[in-house]
Amino acid sequence: KLPLKFEIVNCSNYREVAEAIKSMKIRGAPAIGVAAAFGMVLAANSSKARTYQEFVQDIGKAKIYLAHTRPTAINLFWALERVMNLINIKKDVNLFELKDLILQEAKNIAQEDVEINKKIGRCGSLLIKDGDSILTHCNAGALATVGYGTALGVIRTALKEGKKLHVYVDETRPVLQGARLTAWELMRDKIPFTLITDNMAGFLMLKNKVNLVIVGADRIARNGDVVNKIGTYSLSILARENKIPFYVAAPLSTIDLSLKSGEEIPIEERDPDEVTHILGKQIAPTGTKAFNPAFDLTPHRYIGAIITEKGIIRKPYEKNIKKIFIS
Repeated sequence: KLPLKFEIVNCSNYREVAEAIKSMKIRGAPAIGVAAAFGMVLAANSSKARTYQEFVQDIGKAKIYLAHTRPTAINLFWALERVMNLINIKKDVNLFELKDLILQEAKNIAQEDVEINKKIGRCGSLLIKDGDSILTHCNAGALATVGYGTALGVIRTALKEGKKLHVYVDETRPVLQGARLTAWELMRDKIPFTLITDNMAGFLMLKNKVNLVIVGADRIARNGDVVNKIGTYSLSILARENKIPFYVAAPLSTIDLSLKSGEEIPIEERDPDEVTHILGKQIAPTGTKAFNPAFDLTPHRYIGAIITEKGIIRKPYEKNIKKIFIS
């Protein structure tokens, strides 16, 4: 309902958490991962199981249900696996204590997300000069994480360090996360920004109005290919053409080492009504067919660096990603 109305959505069971993720009441790769972890907490608390085996069956059903909400962001599956791994390790603990441990694990995941984002901010700020104008896409701020942001976290940190900045915000069709969410966050934090439509970015770059581009990510393959909100790929090409650095800010949990390239990452397709309607208002003739992929693939060759909590990863990505995971 943002930016016109701010509401807190309360979920009392894991099915409500799943619905909130699927309907994008909560969105952003880190945020849906943390939400899913708390969905597992709700599933554990509602379980009537008397034995460990029965409990695992109940939680397993919840995990599958939550995992089927959105297919692209790896953080969702990472958080679910982390909770399940805890359950598997603690099989000798009584169920009351196990439920408390699951709650604590979800709280840990949430708190770690804030700390990780702040570390990403400190690493990424090194790439920003005083006076820079930064173009960002979609929303990779507090609303997409637990509370600080990845791409916006870098911007927040640079400002705290005393750098003067200006942010250009892509509206990010079709759901307008830039106009509705990123602009809302920046205005609340009194960060200078200008909203643009997605098709204005190239003109701004041509007129030397943009010094660098920073975006978030929903999944990164081990070769450095990035899947992020639809429109990211176009920006990367425009940045290359105009010799502007293009950076991706994301936690290591967004990197999927099991995938050789981004071609293996599933791309979610959403309801065509998101394209033919804006905030419920129809903008295309009745019966219009629409294509609505929620994400696109940006090949690693267009990416200047990947900013993580352990530092800045540069090319060759496959070698340096492996190196940062074992450091």
